[in-house]
Amino acid sequence: MAFAVLSRANELESQGRKIINLGIGQPDFATPINIVEAGIKALKDGYHGYTPSNGILELREAVSENIFESYKAQINPENILITPGGKPTIFFSILMFGDNNSEIIYPDPGFPIYRSMINFTGAKAVPLVLNEKNNFEIEIDKLISLITNKTSLIIINNPNNPTGSFMDKEKITKLIDKLNEFPNIAILSDEIYSKIIFDQKKMPSFLEYESIRDRLIVLDGWSKTFCMTGWRLGWSVWPQSLIKHANKLCTNDHSCPTSVSQYAGIEALKGPQEEINKIVIEFEKRRNLIYQKLNSIDNISCFKPGGTFYSFPNISKTGLNGQEFSTKALEEHGVALVSGTSFGLSAKDFVRISYANSIENIEKGIDIISQINN
Repeated sequence: MAFAVLSRANELESQGRKIINLGIGQPDFATPINIVEAGIKALKDGYHGYTPSNGILELREAVSENIFESYKAQINPENILITPGGKPTIFFSILMFGDNNSEIIYPDPGFPIYRSMINFTGAKAVPLVLNEKNNFEIEIDKLISLITNKTSLIIINNPNNPTGSFMDKEKITKLIDKLNEFPNIAILSDEIYSKIIFDQKKMPSFLEYESIRDRLIVLDGWSKTFCMTGWRLGWSVWPQSLIKHANKLCTNDHSCPTSVSQYAGIEALKGPQEEINKIVIEFEKRRNLIYQKLNSIDNISCFKPGGTFYSFPNISKTGLNGQEFSTKALEEHGVALVSGTSFGLSAKDFVRISYANSIENIEKGIDIISQINN
């Protein structure tokens, strides 16, 4: 849906309309120059051909080192896949565990690909509804109550897209303790926003818990953290029992990741991080601004996101649902948003606002939508 909104926004701009895009989940910062130069060097050095389907060893080693530096978890590079973005990991995981006799639990609201792919496989999509009153964090008892003898996979997304909610290590540890009671269920932990965390908090990766490593798939990558959406580069960690199957899917699906992007990815992980740290600080400033401005509007309320670059305000008091509100915002007022129902059936009273845009545009955009009512 975000891409549909982007397409419509671009269409309106081509007609001469001025559009403020607070819809697409793409950092507005350029890829840091040292990463770009590493990609250029790879081109000049002749890295134009196929690579191994699971990615070049140097990059998998760099990912392994980065995981250890971040979480003190030792991961064999042979259990790491490099993929063209994060979606292949979601696709492969659900494809492996989804069939007509399976149930897969996913967050609602959540990234739309989860439910779409579950339905594609014929599995039953079981929504784990995330409630605003709990800051859209997982209610552990509710999750456990959804597990049946048909549950094959549980999908967790922390920090969460679209809500920006963030679960700290204390809560993750409690969740892991409960999941240890169900050793036959696989877990997909989508951690693509792992480095965009606010308030000086630290990301608790599922990789830190050895008790579930034999059934754990972890997704992360370069798109969000390093402003590399167009480079199409992601990584994932797979248990020993699944890595060969996942790699075979890579071979048959996309052959291999882009060679040039992989060399740029090495520089992103091993090169200077000052620019990335500045970007996260800027996102936090924007988070603070958008939180303050949204909650100053009489008919809109919003909790404070703990990570990502999204806010998820409740707009029900405007008399409009999320789809009506976002359509009116774009078509009549020139502000692109994404309706909550794009992310789940439970989110009809919400819209997703991306603050991957300038302070100036955020202020203008929020001032404009503050006037929207039924």
